[in-house]
Amino acid sequence: MKRLSPLAFFIPSILSIQSSTAAVIVSGETYEPSPRPVLLPSPYHPRVPFPSEPRSSTPPRRSGKMCIVNTHGDGVTDDSFSILFALWDCNDGGHVLFPRGETYTIGMAMDLTFLRSIDIDIQGLIQFTNDTEYWQANSFRFDFQNVTSFFKLGGEDVWIYGGGTINGNGEAWYDLYARDVHTLRPVLIGIDGLKDSVISDLNVIDSPQDFHFVANSTDLVFNNITIDGGKSRSENKACNCDGWDLYRSQDITIMNSIARNIDDCVSLKPNSTNILIQSIHCSSSHGISIGPLGQHPSEFDIVSSVHIANITFINSTGGASIQAWPEISPTLSPDLQGGGGSGLIRNITFEDITISNVDYAIEITHCYGQKNLTMCQMFPSKVRIEDVTFRRFKGRTSEKFEPLVAALACAGTASCGNITAREIDVLSPKGKRQAYCLNVKEGELDVECTDTFREWS
Repeated sequence: MKRLSPLAFFIPSILSIQSSTAAVIVSGETYEPSPRPVLLPSPYHPRVPFPSEPRSSTPPRRSGKMCIVNTHGDGVTDDSFSILFALWDCNDGGHVLFPRGETYTIGMAMDLTFLRSIDIDIQGLIQFTNDTEYWQANSFRFDFQNVTSFFKLGGEDVWIYGGGTINGNGEAWYDLYARDVHTLRPVLIGIDGLKDSVISDLNVIDSPQDFHFVANSTDLVFNNITIDGGKSRSENKACNCDGWDLYRSQDITIMNSIARNIDDCVSLKPNSTNILIQSIHCSSSHGISIGPLGQHPSEFDIVSSVHIANITFINSTGGASIQAWPEISPTLSPDLQGGGGSGLIRNITFEDITISNVDYAIEITHCYGQKNLTMCQMFPSKVRIEDVTFRRFKGRTSEKFEPLVAALACAGTASCGNITAREIDVLSPKGKRQAYCLNVKEGELDVECTDTFREWS
C-alpha cells in the first residue's frame, strides 16, 4: 500500500460551499466555522511579528470556499481520501471543516507539504489506525535520529485550530516498542518546511512517540495546545514522548499551553535559533531541554537566541536543562547512541520559572548519556556553552537529589563561559539550596556550590 499524494486518489463525497463567513445548514445539519484564534503573547513578543491575526470572528480567506469533510463515522474505515481531497480542493484560499462530534480515521501516510493559504478547522476527532506494520513501512522519515511521522505537514500561511482532538492511539506502539526497541514509532504531528503559520486551540493525545516534531520551519506559532500523554492502559507505558522537538528551525514561538507527557516538555535539537517559549505548564516531564548537542562527530550543532519565560514544572525529573554529548560515545539506549560531535549553545535565558516536586531545578551537563563522570572528564565534550542566564526561579525540588537543587557541570573551564544564576529561590524538601558546581564561576551563581555529585539512578 502506497502513500497518498494529492493527484493519486478517487474523488470521494465532500461538500464544498461558496461561503466561509457564517454558519450553513445542509440536510438539516448546521455547520459553523470556528473563528481564528487571537494570538496574545505574554510576557514577551517574538522577534518577528506573528502571521496576520484578524480580530474579526470570520477567517478572511480570498475564495470564500468552505470544504466540509465527510467521514464514514465508524471509527474504523479509512477517511484519508476524503481528508486529502478536501485539503486539495480548498487549498489556496479556503476553509476546511472537520465538524464537531465527528470522528475521522486516518490509515494512510499523507504528504501535506503542498498546503498554502488555508484554514484547517478541526472541531471533531482525528485518529490514526493502529496498523503498526503499515505505518512502519510507509511513515515519513526525517533525517534526524529515528524520527518518522504519520503525515508530513508543510507549506505557507496555514492556520490549524478549532478546539478538536488528534489521537495517536499510542498503546499499540508502546506494546510493540516493549518487544522491540528498534520499532519506528511515528510522531503525532510531523512538520517539515512550514512557514508563516499558526497551530492553535487543539488537544493532542496518546502519541506513539513525540507529539510535535518541527523541522526546517520558520515563523511558526503554537498557541493554546493541550498535550495529554502517558495514560496507557497497558502494562507498557509511554516513553520518548516529547511535547515539542525543534530541529533546523528558526523564529518558532510556543506559548499559552499545557503539556502532560513523558520525556521533555520541549526539546531544542540542533540548529534551533530565535526561539520563544513562554507561559507553559509542564507536568510529569523531563522539563525544557536545550540539546543534547554533539551527537555526531562529523557535525557542528548550534542552538542560539532562546528565551524561555513564565514556565511551571510540576512532578518532573527536570526543569531548565542544557545538555551536550561527551566526546566518548556512550550508549544511552540500544536504539540511540552518540557523542564526539562539536557545537555551540549560546544566548540562552530561562526566567520566571516555578517548580514543584522537580528533581533538578537547573542542570547543565556535558555528559549526556554517560553516567561515568570520570569518563566525561577524560573525553570532554566539544560543545561550548556560553552566555546563559537563569533568573527568578522559585519552588521546591523533590527528595531525589537532596540536598541538591541543581547541577551545573561543564567539561572544562574553556567549555563554558558567562553562566549566571540570579534570584534562585529554590529549596530542597529539607530546606537546602545546594548545587553541584564544576568548572563554572561560583560567584555568578545564586546557589550554595558543592563538589558532591549525585548521579541519576
